[in-house]
Amino acid sequence: MISPPRAHGGDGWTTALSLGLDPSRVLDLSASLNPFAPSLAPLISRHINALGRYPDATAASESLAAAIGVAPDRLLLTNGGSEAISLVAGELGGTVVGEPEFSLHPRSGTGPLWRSDPQNPTGHLAGPTERADVWDEAFYPLATARWTSGRNGVIVGSLTKVFACPGLRLGYIIADDVARFARRQSAWSVGSLGLAVLPELLELADLVAWAKSIDASRTALADLLATFDLEAAPSQAPWLLVKSPGLRERLAPHGVVVRDCTNFGLPQYARIAVPDHDGLEQLANALEQSE
Repeated sequence: MISPPRAHGGDGWTTALSLGLDPSRVLDLSASLNPFAPSLAPLISRHINALGRYPDATAASESLAAAIGVAPDRLLLTNGGSEAISLVAGELGGTVVGEPEFSLHPRSGTGPLWRSDPQNPTGHLAGPTERADVWDEAFYPLATARWTSGRNGVIVGSLTKVFACPGLRLGYIIADDVARFARRQSAWSVGSLGLAVLPELLELADLVAWAKSIDASRTALADLLATFDLEAAPSQAPWLLVKSPGLRERLAPHGVVVRDCTNFGLPQYARIAVPDHDGLEQLANALEQSE
């Protein structure tokens, strides 16, 4: 029996195990990670000795601030984008601009307005007249080929998506008064290995090429889905939203896992991450077998 979907996707491994499949052969399209990011194994191996020392975020923070183009004293490294959201929500509270929206954002009904950009799960980039106080730009670099919009207010981001490295847990907050969030952060929040590899990780970034490739692959994905009578909503994000009840359950036995959107309030929809060329072929085969 297939395992229930995780609240935030990324459940390819557990889904494979529940179905008796080899997890290494399952395509996880429930998490929208950069399909064109380079393998990080060589980089990780060069810095493996960092596991033997306590974290010091100074050099990594300065490198990321320089890459993004902000002053180091405006940036706080966090244990993934989820911690960035938690720290800001804990300090400021707030509510979302509108629904559907990412479920980790606060919903107190009052306070600062939150919005993801591109909006998650619809995939729409914010227009020039749209306003928010806290912007979640986890997918912004892959959608626009720019690290940040540079808007006023607070920005939270995630390197997990950009470099397809959820295990390293690297996120950040950008704000004029970032120290107020740092006071809420536990000691040694970001691990030594992630901090050690971050400066070199940033040297591998090619946002322009990645965004261009994702745009082309998103078009190819929409065309593939259309051949199976699955109409995808327009998107500027590294995923497509499709109304197809039960799609996750139909595809998983054939080695492809997509994101169930129930926790967005969209139980009839699936969010499908943009794959690379090989992933597109694997999805095509799964769709054929599931008919």
